[in-house]
Amino acid sequence: MQEQLDALRAVFQEKLATCADSAALESLRVEFLGKKGHVAGLMQNLRTLSGNEKKDTGQLINIFKQEAANGIGEKAETLQSEALDRLVQSAKQYDTSLPSSKSLGSYHPITLVQRELEQIFITMGFAVEDYNEVVDDYQCFESLNIPEHHPARDMQDTYYLDNGQVLKTHTSAAQNAIMRKYGAPLRAIFPGRCFRNEAVDASHDNTFFQMEGIMIDRDISISNLIYFMKTMLSEVFQKDIKVRLRPGFFPFVEPGFELDINCLICGGEGCSTCKQSGWLELCPCGMIHPRVLGMGGVDTEEYTGFAFGLGLTRLAMMRYGIRDIRDLNAGNLKVLSQFVSA
Repeated sequence: MQEQLDALRAVFQEKLATCADSAALESLRVEFLGKKGHVAGLMQNLRTLSGNEKKDTGQLINIFKQEAANGIGEKAETLQSEALDRLVQSAKQYDTSLPSSKSLGSYHPITLVQRELEQIFITMGFAVEDYNEVVDDYQCFESLNIPEHHPARDMQDTYYLDNGQVLKTHTSAAQNAIMRKYGAPLRAIFPGRCFRNEAVDASHDNTFFQMEGIMIDRDISISNLIYFMKTMLSEVFQKDIKVRLRPGFFPFVEPGFELDINCLICGGEGCSTCKQSGWLELCPCGMIHPRVLGMGGVDTEEYTGFAFGLGLTRLAMMRYGIRDIRDLNAGNLKVLSQFVSA
């Protein structure tokens, strides 16, 4: 058997050296390591051997099998490197000082709105934070006073991963981590992408952007929340915007509100974007629930705070007159090219 393996090894090395491309290498792999290859044939012959002889011969075959696999892997890396070198060498030279003959592209409208809002809130003393798109159940729900089996979870049809984690359904999932990072007092915003298994229409999509904001300090009240929201909207739209504040239920705030903006697409007359209501939900908000503050490590006897979840996607629609939310995620360059150049 040793002589047979040595002969087979020599044939393999000779053929490996002559492989000039990935197709030839794959053919060699099938010949030696495939289901009907040389190694598989040797393993089948082990049935005719006695116990100790079968064990020793099996070890020799496995050594050769590993050598062949390593050789093929190294050859694949070599071929890939050589192909890249040929590509670089064959590339045409170009003059970097020449002007571009094509458009430099544009920022996405949501990016434009997000950057503008970040600057507005920075001037008001807010820190800008980033956070993961994949979170665990505690961050997304339990730390926000939404325990397992709570009916509030039905409001957010969630994408669960095989490992038990979730694609975050709202930027509120970062609240607990931000509180523990900074403590109190605290002013922070954290924009991000969110995911829900929504029924897609002109104003709903399964992927959208929000900007979460929290302010925690002594003697914070609803008046502070209203002031910051009005200031932000007047800066974004550069004019007075009609808004309404109505009661809303969110387990992580108490009391909770829905801040709606008069639809700027139809002027409040009713259209498909606002579902013929004349109003568009823009910013769920409220005073942070003491239980949420406590889980974030904040002393609820000394501090209070407010939180809001601003819909960046819907704000971009209002700002730029985009009637259908699906245009924002469609990757349609004709649509996106209308915005400010990069």
